[in-house]
Amino acid sequence: MRIKSLIVALVGIGVAGGSVYMARGYIADEVAAQKAQQETGIVRVYAAAREIPYGAAIEGHMVTTIPWPREAVPQGAFTSKESLIAGSREDARRAKSGLAQGEIILASKVSNFGEKVTIVQRLGDNTRAMAIQVSASTAVGGFVTPGDSVDILLTQGSGEELGTFTILQNIRVIGVDQTADQQTDRPVVARTVTVEVTPEQGQRLALAERAGTLSLSLRSLENSEDKPLDSVRLSDLLQQTSPVEEEAKRNVVRVRRGVEEAQEVPVEVSIN
Repeated sequence: MRIKSLIVALVGIGVAGGSVYMARGYIADEVAAQKAQQETGIVRVYAAAREIPYGAAIEGHMVTTIPWPREAVPQGAFTSKESLIAGSREDARRAKSGLAQGEIILASKVSNFGEKVTIVQRLGDNTRAMAIQVSASTAVGGFVTPGDSVDILLTQGSGEELGTFTILQNIRVIGVDQTADQQTDRPVVARTVTVEVTPEQGQRLALAERAGTLSLSLRSLENSEDKPLDSVRLSDLLQQTSPVEEEAKRNVVRVRRGVEEAQEVPVEVSIN
């Protein structure tokens, strides 16, 4: 028994010694790598090793490091694993937006440790998130996705007084149904669209939704011009007269001069 205990103790000492040796070697390599980076002006920053979807927890196997010039490191980039990956006593950070493979991970694109990722984090200063009911025909056939900008139109009235009014312009879409991922490009026939509005715009939108039917007009990426638009009514579309004026009828006589072709000459007729 004493020999067996002695052997176990010697094995334990050997394992402990090996662990210490490996740890010292790892630390020495890390110090050497950091020294080399400082000398060459290169730093390693953390990037996505694979595509990371919106809301996913950031785990160690999802990230990698890439070399980057020290003077060009983007603001908010992570240069240490401890600042990005949660430890055993912390809840993970989560992606606030989809991250592409190879994309540098910035602090603005991930939550704090244990922080929930919600649509509220997408809102600007003094803005609100407001949902409106839509259908395939009023939401551009489902091609509206989070991150797009739209104009919002109201159609109301009846008969020739039926009219359409542009009530809001250049409004950002932050959610379609329960999806807020701006990386999605798949058309979805949604029942609700959530938009970012100011408090005043929210009041107008709530009133307009009760007054008639709302439609979305998807804006071009290059279209940044906003200007007042006149309303259009059904009576404007139903022309009462032809848009081209008819040529006034004239009194003419046909005159032939010798062998020349007869010509029409207008004459004035006066009635006494």
